[in-house]
Amino acid sequence: MNNTELKTKILSGGFDKSFSLLYTDNKKAAERYAKATDSFTSLFGDRDNLRLFSAPGRTEVGGNHTDHQHGCVLAGSVDLDVIAVVSANDENIIRIKSEGYAMDIVELDSLLIDAKEKGKSASLIRGVCAAFKNKGNKIGGFDAYTTSNVLKGSGLSSSAAFEVLVANIINGLYNNSSVDAVNIAKYSQFAECEYFGKPCGLLDQMASSVGGFTYADFFDPANPKVQKIDVDFSKSGYTLCVVDTGGNHADLTQDYADITEDMRAVSEFLGNKKHLRNVSEDEFYESIGQLRKVCGDRAVLRAFHYFNESKRVEDQKAALIDADFETFFKLVTSSGNSSYKYLQNLYSTSNINEQGLCLAIALTKQYLKGLGACRVHGGGFAGTIQCYIPNDMINGYRDMIEDVFGKGAFVPLKIRPVGGYELV
Repeated sequence: MNNTELKTKILSGGFDKSFSLLYTDNKKAAERYAKATDSFTSLFGDRDNLRLFSAPGRTEVGGNHTDHQHGCVLAGSVDLDVIAVVSANDENIIRIKSEGYAMDIVELDSLLIDAKEKGKSASLIRGVCAAFKNKGNKIGGFDAYTTSNVLKGSGLSSSAAFEVLVANIINGLYNNSSVDAVNIAKYSQFAECEYFGKPCGLLDQMASSVGGFTYADFFDPANPKVQKIDVDFSKSGYTLCVVDTGGNHADLTQDYADITEDMRAVSEFLGNKKHLRNVSEDEFYESIGQLRKVCGDRAVLRAFHYFNESKRVEDQKAALIDADFETFFKLVTSSGNSSYKYLQNLYSTSNINEQGLCLAIALTKQYLKGLGACRVHGGGFAGTIQCYIPNDMINGYRDMIEDVFGKGAFVPLKIRPVGGYELV
């Protein structure tokens, strides 16, 4: 359809079925997509083949820092997403204008890694295309305008959402959507690791691509076992949210690296293994006396967290399958306590005066008085916490938490049942 037809369909309820699947407010969604259509038109003019795509951010539900040790993880796709108005072209060029950023222009004649693109979004586009081509799929040019409401630095994985969006566009335009969600995630991870230059696990891309609650076992990271869990969380009586504490992520690279290095030190001591998943848990507990002398107590505690956290994910998955939300919340609390005490990723020891995550958790626990749950969200050290708040306490909680961390710090989330998606 052309620009006028698309905007008319958006505003007249023609996409309401898709909007209801993805969001909680159809009117607000329609206004957002209509505005994006206007922005596309102002950039690229009138077209006769416009299409709409969306890819969600994700929230880590369980498995804090277990994926890089080839453990088990539970995540969910959320209603904050990157959306795109798209038109295919026959120029073999991809042009993507993302709101607030300069336009990326990627010529597809060469899909080799370009050192000048490292760390830039153009590298993600080229990398996704290379992954499709390497696996024998088709690629081609398109023009797109994108806009995102996925909070940056929040642990909601805005970069993974962008990668999954680009992959779904290529899949929809040139492959009749024949590439499944798991491979879309793998292509996206490939782009981030090889082309963008940021080593990462597969969790973020998998959660964004698969949708809903997603369980993943990374024993074989190249071929993870993935299970989508169908549960209507809205029936729990609780609202999932994150609280943005406004922490500074600068200079935290070493803090994140130390977690991996500590866990690797333990695994290498116990039989020269690269990951804790390959270590005997019994052998670990029997060797703690030696481990603390060689690796230090923090490394031992972080390994202790890994073994218990990965098992806890299995229990969380079972609780969700049974819609046993009270057990699920208890496990979320246990996960948060383990991250706080053993993984030790709630604040950086290089900046002990900034402990926003600890403060947010303390305030939340005091407010909930034993109800619901809260935990660190994502990598930790700064950023966000995840909370499950009784629906009838939401307004009071928002007021309380924003009085401390500022207006907009409270962000309610909906677990959306689909991942990367073309609106119809």
